[in-house]
Amino acid sequence: MSRIKNAFKARKALITFIMAGDPSLAATEKAVNELEKGGADIIEIGIPFSDSVADGPVIVNAAQRAIKKGVSAKDCIKLVSRLRKKTDIPIVFMTSYNIPFFYGAEKFLKDCSKAGVNGLILPDLPFEEAKAFSSSAKNKGIDLIFLIAPNTPDARAKKLAALSHGFIYLISLTGVTGIRTSLSSSIGESVKRIRRFSSKPIAVGFGISNADQAASAAKYADGVIVGSAIVRLISAKNPVWKFVLGLKKSISKSIYID
Repeated sequence: MSRIKNAFKARKALITFIMAGDPSLAATEKAVNELEKGGADIIEIGIPFSDSVADGPVIVNAAQRAIKKGVSAKDCIKLVSRLRKKTDIPIVFMTSYNIPFFYGAEKFLKDCSKAGVNGLILPDLPFEEAKAFSSSAKNKGIDLIFLIAPNTPDARAKKLAALSHGFIYLISLTGVTGIRTSLSSSIGESVKRIRRFSSKPIAVGFGISNADQAASAAKYADGVIVGSAIVRLISAKNPVWKFVLGLKKSISKSIYID
């Protein structure tokens, strides 16, 4: 069982996202420690890219600030290498497929594996190339995690679920990441639909910004992903562990609704 999948074994998983290099790589390293202290089960680290297809303004702006400081994919991989001296928490990179493509896909996967990266999320990975890339990643001990949206057709959703390893990333709504005042009322139905295709853990993300929303999503899903709200706190140089602790407590109390 992969380290990522194991995070769902006996509990609902809290997955937190941060942007590498915003406001600095040193701050990112410190934030990972805070997130783990607060109870995060899996940490997504964004490799900054200039033209994200899935992110809203909070994360896009964080990526732009990191890019202006010269933060590269190599810097992010070195960051994980340093973190691995302190923590065994599952770490997932989230970025554009352009990053491994121009880095060299095989070299990127090899370097990520050597550093201790456990998973990858590439929202714009062409479906035609996904099978080969997923197979190569798996051979190197890296879970390739795919996103499924509420409007993804059943036939495609079934294929994405089959290719996804570690967990399935279910987008709570159509659109981009960001802080929202309410969640879609269709999350429960979306989770049920994906469960018809796969028994893999399902984590819900996009728009989950506070403890109440996290608890609501956790009633249906195996995990909850929170990004923009945390990125905003870190960008403002505010501590995050108490906020994460509140999220963790809220989802731990959630009871599944079939």
